[in-house]
Amino acid sequence: MATPTMDKVEAEAAASSDLITVTFRIRRFNPEISEHAVWEDFELEIDPKERVLDGLHKIKWDLDGTLTFRRSCAHGICGSDAMRINGKNRLACKTLIKDINPEKPITVEAIKGLTVLKDLVVDMEPFFQAYRDVMPFLITKGNEPTRERRQSAEDRERFDDTTKCILCAACTTSCPVFWNDGQYFGPAAIVNAHRFIFDSRDEAGEQRLEILNDKDGVWRCRTTFNCTDACPRGIEVTKAIQEVKRALITRRY
Repeated sequence: MATPTMDKVEAEAAASSDLITVTFRIRRFNPEISEHAVWEDFELEIDPKERVLDGLHKIKWDLDGTLTFRRSCAHGICGSDAMRINGKNRLACKTLIKDINPEKPITVEAIKGLTVLKDLVVDMEPFFQAYRDVMPFLITKGNEPTRERRQSAEDRERFDDTTKCILCAACTTSCPVFWNDGQYFGPAAIVNAHRFIFDSRDEAGEQRLEILNDKDGVWRCRTTFNCTDACPRGIEVTKAIQEVKRALITRRY
C-alpha cells in the first residue's frame, strides 16, 4: 500500500510556518548613478535554516534585479561569494541565517581593500596578480621524469593545510595591512607560496622566499590573526606565514 502523502495545502502551510521576516541591509554602489555608496534595506520572509546567499537570490529575483554579486558553485568550493556579513568576511553560501542573529538587520557589503565595481562585486585583479607573482605551481629542473614524482605521507602532510585555499580573498581582505597598502602580497598569496615552498618535489623554494622577502612580502604581517579567523576553509593562515618567515631566517624548509 502506498504511503499517504500530505495534502499540498497542508504542506505549504507547514513550510510557511517555518519562515521568519528578516531585513537585509545591503551597501549598494553603482558608479553609473553616483560616486557614493548607500545602504538599502530589503525585507523578506525566509527560512532561518537557509543561507545568506539564498536571501540575496530572493532579493535579486523577486525584489530588485539590479542587485549585483558574484556566486558560482554555492557550496563553499569556488570561493566567489566572499563578502562582509555583519562586519565579518564570510562566504554567503556557507552562512546560515539563523547563525547571524536574524532578529537584527543583516548587513552585507563588499570585502574591503579592493576597488568596488558595483554593489558586492570588487576588482579581484590585484589579488590574483599577487597570487601569480609567487609562482603557484610546481617547478622542477632537469628532464621530465618517466614516472610520477613520489612523495611520502609525512612530506605531503607538511603542506597539507595550505592546499585547502580556494582563493576567495576572505583572508587577504580581512587584513588591516592590506587595507592600508594594496601593495602587500597578502595572506592568500603567502599561503599559496607556502604550499610549494614546503613541497618536497619542488625546486624553486629559494626563489619564492626571495620574492616574499621583499618590502611588500611576509615582513609586513602584524600577526593580528584576522586572516585565520576569516578563512572559510579553516586554514591556519597566520601559522603558515610564520613558517615562511622562519624559513627566510633559517633557510631551512
